[in-house]
Amino acid sequence: MRRMIPAVLLLSAVLFGCRVKELAEKAKIAKDFEKRGTIDLMKDVSKDKYDPPKDGKLTDAQVQMYLKVRQHEKDIAKVAKDQMDQHSKAADQAKHSLSGVFESIKTMQSAGEFFTADIRAAKDLGYNTQEYLWVKGQILAASATAFAEGMTKAMDAQQDAYLAQTKKAYEETKDEQTKQMYKQMLDNYAQTVKEGKEVTSKVPPEVEYNRQLLKKYDNELAAFTNEMGKYENKEGEAKQSVDELQKKLNEAAQGKQSQ
Repeated sequence: MRRMIPAVLLLSAVLFGCRVKELAEKAKIAKDFEKRGTIDLMKDVSKDKYDPPKDGKLTDAQVQMYLKVRQHEKDIAKVAKDQMDQHSKAADQAKHSLSGVFESIKTMQSAGEFFTADIRAAKDLGYNTQEYLWVKGQILAASATAFAEGMTKAMDAQQDAYLAQTKKAYEETKDEQTKQMYKQMLDNYAQTVKEGKEVTSKVPPEVEYNRQLLKKYDNELAAFTNEMGKYENKEGEAKQSVDELQKKLNEAAQGKQSQ
């Protein structure tokens, strides 16, 4: 028991130190909001210039930049979201009053800080914001392609069973209106699968290259997870949702292969 006491005290000290560091970081971010508003930030950002490579391919350094910005962006967005929620509640409680108007204005200001969290993060870390925005666009394009590919594979895997069931219902129904409804469902599903295959089969070489590069550092769908994560109320909800979706898509696609 006596040996455990120093260990417990040490752990408590470490946790307390982490909490103090977290609070200090939040206070620093909040102070920056007061010193440099969204308008000031955008004026600063407009000074950055960047000519993206013609081949559209990312580099290792650019992916690493995106990941560093993403982590800092998460901290900034959380502070902005907390302030936005606080001002929104205060505005609602003091509605129809001058105080409520001021709180509504502050809510909009916090919203602006929330939606520009990534640009602010890039600036804080000393990166060229125009380069960052281009990099983010390329990464989101690769992530969107990965998502579309997963959806198409899952739909393709379930196509036979879905078509068989719908076709049977179409053939057995006697009501002409219902029959037309089933026919439209069959046509729409077939068109959706066809379009999905066309999109995923015509992936630009630079997007495919960037997808392979991303796999070295992160999950391809992580960009989606990060964007969703800014809106979550509980940390980890977005990642859990995307992971569950990915699992279901993989199971659906593997079901086709095992048949």
